[in-house]
Amino acid sequence: MSTSDPSRAGASARAEVLDTGDLAGDRAIGSVSCDWLIVGGGIHGVHVAVRLLRDAGVAPDRLCIVDPGERLLERWWDRVEVTGMTYMRSTSVHHLGAHAMDLRRFARARMQRATGLWARPYDRPAVELFRAHSEFVVERHGLAALHRRDAVRSCALTRRGARVELASGGRLDARRVVLAVGSCEQLARPSWAPEGHARIQHVFRRGFDGLPRAEGERVAIIGGGVTAAQVALRLQRDGHRVELISRHEIREHDFDTDPGWLGPKNMTAFERTRDPGLRRALVDAARHDGSIPPDVARVLRAKVRRDVIGSHRTEVARLDQRAGRPRLRLRDGGSMEVDRILLATGFASRRPGGAMVDDLVRTAALPCAPCGSPIVDADLRWAPGLHVTGRLAELELGPVARSIAGAQRAADRIVASAVSTAVSGARVEAAAPPR
Repeated sequence: MSTSDPSRAGASARAEVLDTGDLAGDRAIGSVSCDWLIVGGGIHGVHVAVRLLRDAGVAPDRLCIVDPGERLLERWWDRVEVTGMTYMRSTSVHHLGAHAMDLRRFARARMQRATGLWARPYDRPAVELFRAHSEFVVERHGLAALHRRDAVRSCALTRRGARVELASGGRLDARRVVLAVGSCEQLARPSWAPEGHARIQHVFRRGFDGLPRAEGERVAIIGGGVTAAQVALRLQRDGHRVELISRHEIREHDFDTDPGWLGPKNMTAFERTRDPGLRRALVDAARHDGSIPPDVARVLRAKVRRDVIGSHRTEVARLDQRAGRPRLRLRDGGSMEVDRILLATGFASRRPGGAMVDDLVRTAALPCAPCGSPIVDADLRWAPGLHVTGRLAELELGPVARSIAGAQRAADRIVASAVSTAVSGARVEAAAPPR
């Protein structure tokens, strides 16, 4: 939100006191490890890196991506593999490249003989195509060489940017930091589902190994959204008996937000809304959480009608254990004994980033809405030298912020800020008297 907001203005003033070092002085001191440090190597972090290199003229040796995965996009591809999804939910213009038509050009040049690359409507790309293009983008821009495999333990704002302490014990200093953290470490888990149970796992858990190991297992899947549906269809194809337990009927939507949120149709009124609480209400109301795209919903309904997949519109009341097999007691009075339980219950609704972001908010007195989300300016700047993207940018970018389209919009803003800063710095340097 704009710095005209009083709460934002006061916090900005406090942060600016910490950021008084001049860039030429930083070079002389030599204390800055990089100009841009991106925390998170997922969809958002990778796209922002591409755009900074391609459109903002950032030198590769002045940019670093910190992510604990063995490779960039690791958690994203782990999720795709678990679900067995075959087509993206996003359209052909939403990808990791720098230009809207890059994915189509790639498909024509590299995969012209392949079939089934696009799904109607909206020309949604096949996962195979999206993955090949993403790997091409990472390789083309040399991002693997910029990836530091580590986790950020803490981040502190300094007079010249930020200092990041790493889980390995290392330390990085950066002039500007982009928090591109998702909710992968903050999974929503029902209270009845114990942690550490080999037969009860969340499908997005790091190191997930909960898929059936024997033939013809009976598997309960908890959840009613696209992840639950895709996992159910995958396991049914693999020969398992699936029981899908959801609180609601199938909610069918093409996307997780209506296309009107990609442009002025809906965003004009959103941007005119100054109250962060009202913006949060608009975001929550606009998101189709727990929904399923029509093509997946059509197949799922057909399987349910033929009783190939069991469908139960209820909730789990409690879990019983008998002879090592979980038994679910349902709120509608029923029960079922299964071989394993897979949780497709999504992510917790709290602010992403965990203790690292919580500590940063406290130590730097960063402005937050009552819901905990950052209050940022039009450049997605939470404080001087600190930008956000993804869910952390929802109160500025609206309900599309978490998506690939949201990554593109965040990169537009951050790149514009980087270019503006570079131009201003060049003017100051040009106006300085010769030494």
